[in-house]
Amino acid sequence: MRVFVTGATGFVGTAVVRELIASGHQVVGLARSDKSAESLTAAGAEVHRGSLDDLSSLQEGAAAADGVIHLAFKHDFADFAAAAEADSKAIEAIGAALEGTGKPFVATSGTLMLTPGRLGTEEEASTQSTPRRSEEAALALAGRGVRASVVRLSPSVHGPGEQGFVPTLIGIARERGFAAYVDEGLNHWPAVHQLDAARLFRLALEKGAAGAVYHGVGDEGVPFREIAEVIGRHLNLPVRSISREEAEAYFGWLAFAASTDNLASSALTQERLGWQPVNPGLIADLEQGHYFNR
Repeated sequence: MRVFVTGATGFVGTAVVRELIASGHQVVGLARSDKSAESLTAAGAEVHRGSLDDLSSLQEGAAAADGVIHLAFKHDFADFAAAAEADSKAIEAIGAALEGTGKPFVATSGTLMLTPGRLGTEEEASTQSTPRRSEEAALALAGRGVRASVVRLSPSVHGPGEQGFVPTLIGIARERGFAAYVDEGLNHWPAVHQLDAARLFRLALEKGAAGAVYHGVGDEGVPFREIAEVIGRHLNLPVRSISREEAEAYFGWLAFAASTDNLASSALTQERLGWQPVNPGLIADLEQGHYFNR
């Protein structure tokens, strides 16, 4: 299958590209810069020049492909509403190019969109009040002749080279001089290893049903206190409880995620796609030490 991948040079995207090529697919990656183009070529993928804002380039890439995996997102938390709008427009543009073809289109969302405090499943609708509407935009395409599905990723997609939430927590602890959790630290984060997530995207592309939602979840819920304790131990820093009122000052833009109780299951995903997370969980990955040797 010829697969058009946006976000192909990001942390998850690089693993997805490797997974697709290893499984015999031909990959065409979206590249905004020369550096991204060089990375894609080195990985064995073709290059399609464009950007998330260049809707015509997205449509051209999608129209020339047998399927699309959309991973790109502007991680601008200072203007999240604008980033969310750009994502919705990109999904709609790709969907217009695929309309009526029956081709697969896998979009990306997150388990943080689920109702906190209970185990979220794939059949639960996204309920959090957020400007991001990627799920709604993608799943609407299932009624327009596109085999559209959504992969909800855990807040922690971890592994060597990650630049996401966990390295941010480590950086905050170094800067503040202590690792922290909110209240008793009993809120949870689901997590998934980068390589398991990449395999899930491939299976969703190959086998996913139109209108389906899948969960990229290995650990259903790691207590946030455990994450803070591992960070503190490896950095030789104290670990402290802070109040919800103090969380924003300590965590900054990450305060919402750091204080949310986000439990999620991937049981239906495993049953329906034959996907199994086999790589180390988040705590085991942190204990390997590579996060702290940067």
